[in-house]
Amino acid sequence: MIKPINKILVANRGEIAARIMRTCKRLNIKTVAVYSDADRKSPHVLLADESVFIGPSPSRESYLNAERIINAALDTKADAIHPGYGFLSENDVFARAVEKAGIIFIGPSPESIHTMGNKLAAKEAAKEFRIPLVPGSESALADLKEAIDVAKQIGYPLLVKAAAGGGGKGMRIVHSEAELESQVERAMSEALSSFGDGSVFIEKYVSSPRHIEVQVLADQFGHCIHLFERECSIQRRHQKIIEEAPSSILTPEKRETMGQDAIRVAQSCQYRGAGTVEFLLDDKGNHYFLEMNTRLQVEHPVTEFITGLDLVEWQIRIAEGNPLTIQQKDLTINGHALELRVYAENALKGFSPSTGKLIRYRHPLGNGIRVDDGYSEGMDIPIHYDPMISKLIVHAPSRIEAIEKMSSAIDAYQVHGVETTLAFGKFAINHPDFITGNFDTHFVDHHMAEFISAQKESNFLLARFVQWLDQKRSAQLVLPEMGE
Repeated sequence: MIKPINKILVANRGEIAARIMRTCKRLNIKTVAVYSDADRKSPHVLLADESVFIGPSPSRESYLNAERIINAALDTKADAIHPGYGFLSENDVFARAVEKAGIIFIGPSPESIHTMGNKLAAKEAAKEFRIPLVPGSESALADLKEAIDVAKQIGYPLLVKAAAGGGGKGMRIVHSEAELESQVERAMSEALSSFGDGSVFIEKYVSSPRHIEVQVLADQFGHCIHLFERECSIQRRHQKIIEEAPSSILTPEKRETMGQDAIRVAQSCQYRGAGTVEFLLDDKGNHYFLEMNTRLQVEHPVTEFITGLDLVEWQIRIAEGNPLTIQQKDLTINGHALELRVYAENALKGFSPSTGKLIRYRHPLGNGIRVDDGYSEGMDIPIHYDPMISKLIVHAPSRIEAIEKMSSAIDAYQVHGVETTLAFGKFAINHPDFITGNFDTHFVDHHMAEFISAQKESNFLLARFVQWLDQKRSAQLVLPEMGE
């Protein structure tokens, strides 16, 4: 049964909230923004048709307060809630509460979220569909003895991972048995602190992996398609900085194999909506299922560029009960797209946060250039949330043209008041290893010293130029002699 959606409450903030609202406006769907103290004047609040204050700045008192968000939807008579990404987007308890309140949750079922939200449960579901898995333990570790036994079977190095983890939390690399006990204990402690679940398991450590993910769309009638892959190997602290579509190294045959495996993962949990299946690709070209993200990804715009589809629109259509009208054979890859996450971070200091006021903020414009942002000039970058200022996405007929366009677009950015990752982004995309596609998830570690050296040289030359300019100006300011 199709239930038309006329008003959507966006349970998020910043660039993703604004991005969802832009699609809603194009579809003539009314929107409701929620905001905290820190976001009273944020662009997403001004863009919405209505707005509701939901609490103090800390996210646990606002954007993670499920009861306030659901009450805001009921009070404004919203038909549906779109969770965006982060916050409550992959919380099955929240999704179930939304549906219990008689509101449409724009996302998968609570059951699908629950299954894929636990890495061990996700691996078990994928295993039944014969999806390639990284060798490792099939259940949470009971004690250190079991960890030692599993480690002997798969060999070192290995990874200790939180079952309920994400974003690199609760994850430890172990190189020998002497390290195993301490690293298991640390992973358990961090997992418990971050996710409320201290369960951990062990996997073989893939030493030089590529991070490849496949976008899927599925309706409630069992029809599922893949929208090709995204390469997300340029990361810091297991979090992505640069993404591209398609990957520069996949053959058409490998692309189709991974695409079909992604579809089977989605079918294993009766998935509906937009989701992403993540894989590791080793140096021999073998791929392994990593996890499934049951939400819209930060990097979804690169997929939109190469397919011409609006993923938020399809999320809404599917949530209304509409069937997919796209067949796999209808989809082709159009050109190449790159995305740079512009974080308020100091790359020279280990990508440490750089909070402050955006004294000046101008972003690039032009054909094939898209900027999704959630800030405007004069706003403060708060300490309470993810430090991403914007996403710069470019599209061109070829990969090398996309790199050139991205490089020019970075130069056109004007951001004063905080440090950003723009300089690192330009360094990375122009690096010979990136241009040739010869990189893996250790790119940042391998080339950080090179970046720091290049930045120091650039800053030195700039300082010398400014000094020379000041001297030249001073020489031109000699006062004329006074006449009698």
